[in-house]
Amino acid sequence: MAPLGKIARRTFLIGSAAVAGGVVFGVYAVRKPHRNPLLDDLAEGEATFNPWVKVSRDGVTLITPHTDLGQGARSMQAALIAEEMDLEWGDFEVSPGVPSAAYYNRALAYEAAHASPDPTSIQAKMMAPVIMTAIKMMGVQGTGGSSSTRDSFDLLRKAGAVARETLKKAASLRTGLAVADLKTGRGSVQLPDGSAIKYAELAEDAAKIKPVSDVVLRPPEEWRLIGKPMRRLDIEAKSTGALQYSIDLEQEGMVFAALRVSPRRSALVDYDAGAAEKMRGVKKILKVTNGLAVIADNSWRAFKAAEAIRCEWAPAAYPAEMSGHWDEVAASFTPERLEAEWRNDGDVDQALAGADIIEAEYKAPYVAHQPLEPISTVITVTDDRADFWTSHQFPRIAQQKVADICGLKPDQVYLHNQYAGGSFGHRLEFENVTLAAEIAVQMKGAPVKLTFRREDDFEQDFPRQIGMARPRGVVKDGKVLAIDLPIATVSSSASQMARAGVSLPGPDDQITAGASNLPYALPNFRVAAYRVPELAPTSSWRSVGASTAGFFADCFLDELIHAAGADPLAERLRLMNDDISRKVLEAVGDMSNWGSDIGPGRGRGVAFVKSFNTPVAEVIEVTMTAEGIKIDKVFVAADVGTIVDPVNFENHVQGAVVWGLGHAMNCEITYSDGMAQQRNFNAHEGMRLYQCPEIYVRGLENGPEVRGIGEPPVPPAAPALSNAIFAATGMRIREMPFNKHVKFI
Repeated sequence: MAPLGKIARRTFLIGSAAVAGGVVFGVYAVRKPHRNPLLDDLAEGEATFNPWVKVSRDGVTLITPHTDLGQGARSMQAALIAEEMDLEWGDFEVSPGVPSAAYYNRALAYEAAHASPDPTSIQAKMMAPVIMTAIKMMGVQGTGGSSSTRDSFDLLRKAGAVARETLKKAASLRTGLAVADLKTGRGSVQLPDGSAIKYAELAEDAAKIKPVSDVVLRPPEEWRLIGKPMRRLDIEAKSTGALQYSIDLEQEGMVFAALRVSPRRSALVDYDAGAAEKMRGVKKILKVTNGLAVIADNSWRAFKAAEAIRCEWAPAAYPAEMSGHWDEVAASFTPERLEAEWRNDGDVDQALAGADIIEAEYKAPYVAHQPLEPISTVITVTDDRADFWTSHQFPRIAQQKVADICGLKPDQVYLHNQYAGGSFGHRLEFENVTLAAEIAVQMKGAPVKLTFRREDDFEQDFPRQIGMARPRGVVKDGKVLAIDLPIATVSSSASQMARAGVSLPGPDDQITAGASNLPYALPNFRVAAYRVPELAPTSSWRSVGASTAGFFADCFLDELIHAAGADPLAERLRLMNDDISRKVLEAVGDMSNWGSDIGPGRGRGVAFVKSFNTPVAEVIEVTMTAEGIKIDKVFVAADVGTIVDPVNFENHVQGAVVWGLGHAMNCEITYSDGMAQQRNFNAHEGMRLYQCPEIYVRGLENGPEVRGIGEPPVPPAAPALSNAIFAATGMRIREMPFNKHVKFI
């Protein structure tokens, strides 16, 4: 375990603001709530009780500040408020609200508390309140890390309860009835005589009274929405094509921008735009960071003109060829590049001394985010205001970046946060926002729509970290005795945070996430992180470090179990020292009928990874055919404490499995001449529909805390598939993508 003085990725806010800067927050400042942003434009007759609820004569508006990236965040947040307000499902409006410190992500402190392998440790307990203080004071509003439900669950239910009780108080003052004699239901306050007063009718009265703060939340047995299947608020619009994403938006007088920026993320040395300037519809060609932007009368003409510009780019700051990247990773297992020993149980060196050592090398490549909707931004800049429409996971940072470029104050910049057609971490970045602002400053008064072509989206992506593991282990008497697991990757956390204007102050715990926190009571277990100097810039990718370290750890454990002659599930259960995780493993064994004979030419593999403190176990069944590997079935068990919507839960798990399998099977980003070689889906191909297996899901609710599910099912997918292929063929695949070694049908 890292010593207390070492601060991990999850504590970056403290490291950059409080520790390095010597900031001391007074008790009053810490306890004082942030101002309710809904007060800023509250019309006469409208009432707001907190930053998440507004009531007017026209009805109820619920503010859902966690960005909806396709994961159903708006519906989840709305359900939590509506549960306590006794609103009928959909009988309200939803809005993402404005960027505000009031919407700071409290769950980031929860994540910080689980940075160590033992979340009950003194270190964890001491760090969480310190991190919470910094996050609150800095107003860090963010969506990511499977934190939206965790952040919202208690907070938004209380917001709804405050609104409910305040509206009851307003009805009491109007009618003269005691609050205790009033009830709520169907968006109204219900009176003892059977009549009801709609919330909208009480808005003006409620606006005149102080919100009631002493509230009691509904017990689970009274929940009408939470835990019940519900139709997501966006499902009809998405199913009919009516929902508009930022890429669909049109405004009067709009001009359209396309980019010609360096595929090496380097400077523009020289260019010839003569041919592009003469093309139909082209209005201007402007300079932007690392390249040029074409302004035209529609996106297609802007795209074609951008392609016609001849450019000379400076060399990349990282190795030009892929071999140079792998050489740097392989050279990083040195004392000088040791980031931290995140786990060191028993005496690994003693256990390895004189023993028959089993060793291996595992590799994981760069992979792209590739959301279906390419990134885009619509923006209008004037001398005293900027408005931009996009989808972003860190709205306040995006707002600040636009303000800096436009020479404005943040409160003069208005982000209209949109639904996103996927992200997987891509919309944590800022290139579409900053480049759009650079263009709009040069086109003041005109609405500018910047759209990344699919090729731009791949080319300018910050992919998942590249990494390698060189584990060693010992088995004895049919049991796993020792594991030494050194992992070397670039730090996607440091790379990403630098672009957000924040420094990583200590070791990056994401290098070993999903490995160092495994709840196994191995007698001798060491997990060490080695930090590879930055190569191609990288970013958070769905499940971050666990997507690579989880693969390394579980697959090597499976190797040792087979070498010991033990059963893969039974040995994992024997080693398991966490009751909630044990039940997850037991559940997936029950679901898959583990231990039964599945026939010749077939194999069954199991994997367990705990990421974002959510334990997930998966069993995959495959068949080896003459044409290649067929993935037949996937069984998944996960425990998130409380399931808000079982339909969305199942969709999350199934989607994460498909995502994890598709990338493990087929995907990698490689570099040649400093440029990403894969620039579209055909070269970075996920799972095809005909390859998709049956996916069975079981959600458990044994844990005392609410946890997220958007990312945790991804990490076990790759090792479960690798382990299943070994069981079917005897071939141990230690490198992603697997299609380098087998064919999938």
